[in-house]
Amino acid sequence: MVVIVGAGPAGATAARTLARAGVTVRLLDRSKFPRNKPCGGGISLRVLKRFPYLEQELGRIATHTVSRLYLEGPGGESTVIESDGPAALMIRRVEFDELLVSLAVEAGAELVTDAEIVQVSQREQSVTLVARDGRRFDASFVIAADGVHSVVARRLRLNPGWPAMAIAIDMMEETPRSLLRDRDPSTLWVAYGYEPGGRVVESPWPRAHEGYAYVFPKRDHVNVGVGYVLSHYRSTVRQAPYTLQRAFVADLRARGVVSGESVRPNFTPSMIPVGGPLRRSGRGRVLLAGDAGGFVNGFTAEGIYYAMVSGQLAANAIRDTTPSSVSTLASRYGRSCSAEIGPELRDSVLLQRYLFGNTRRIKRVIESAGHKAAMTKVILDFAVGRLAYRDLRRRILARAPVLAALLMWERLKSVGRAALL
Repeated sequence: MVVIVGAGPAGATAARTLARAGVTVRLLDRSKFPRNKPCGGGISLRVLKRFPYLEQELGRIATHTVSRLYLEGPGGESTVIESDGPAALMIRRVEFDELLVSLAVEAGAELVTDAEIVQVSQREQSVTLVARDGRRFDASFVIAADGVHSVVARRLRLNPGWPAMAIAIDMMEETPRSLLRDRDPSTLWVAYGYEPGGRVVESPWPRAHEGYAYVFPKRDHVNVGVGYVLSHYRSTVRQAPYTLQRAFVADLRARGVVSGESVRPNFTPSMIPVGGPLRRSGRGRVLLAGDAGGFVNGFTAEGIYYAMVSGQLAANAIRDTTPSSVSTLASRYGRSCSAEIGPELRDSVLLQRYLFGNTRRIKRVIESAGHKAAMTKVILDFAVGRLAYRDLRRRILARAPVLAALLMWERLKSVGRAALL
């Protein structure tokens, strides 16, 4: 028996993988489906190559694809990147998560809702989970996919809590197009280092605001939001979340990017881990997947793809475990995650720290994206799944030796900080 805590993309993908392998799976979630989940809802289209079964199943829900990316810097510099085909998949999490759960149940997993886990204990042969209402769940193995504030990770001391510099507060709303409409539904609109209060001017300070703003088009909705690294938000922004959101929408409306009004009931702040995966993604018979393990891109804040990958890798590690190899489960899972998504997640954190360290760096990246066609094509090939990350990294760093050296320096500083903790 495998129990999975959390039925988001990581948990549902793990449940489907194990159920299809003939493993008895119980998928727990504190909510009933469909349930809302605050999220931008953008996924690079490589998800369809990595999970080919999705393409056929996506017909059950409303989806939207985009081929244009508008990038803006803190000084107002901007560029538009166009792909020769769809580059990103836009979904609503309320629909997408229910779809993934349905696929898991159809494969044979048992879904248990209204199960909020509050206690976890692990013994040599089993793991016991206790829900708030007193229900008890015993398992041979557990996959904890219970989000950024994972109870399982805390109870087992795999994560005592995220430091403020390793987590972002994302303040967004998902509103029907009848009330809030974006000007161009074919384009993702993203601003890095966005000035709070709608000021898009050259900052007098060299350091950029550690965050982003975005407009994500859906088929029938639009997602609009602002996010900042939590430590930066607390020390510098100091505006209440919805005050900031309303000012952002007003600024977009004045610039003609959107029309309509912000809708307060649709506004849902959330936390996103952006400091990279935890140093330990499991212990004994318990593995962490998705946000619970920190599997999120630190620069783009994309988490859905990495959640699904980590969920499937966790399921594969358990599926391949024999009685004699239980002691190596966590290390095998860690190695598989590191091999497939580790380098890009580590690099994403280094890029976050490097680019937000100076407004001029963001400006140079945005301006170069508009006129370096070969480099842009390489990045788009990666986004749609035509190029592996290791090849993307090699080609970019070969063309940008200064960036390679700076990333190496950021990596060395990161290692030094970790050694001091």
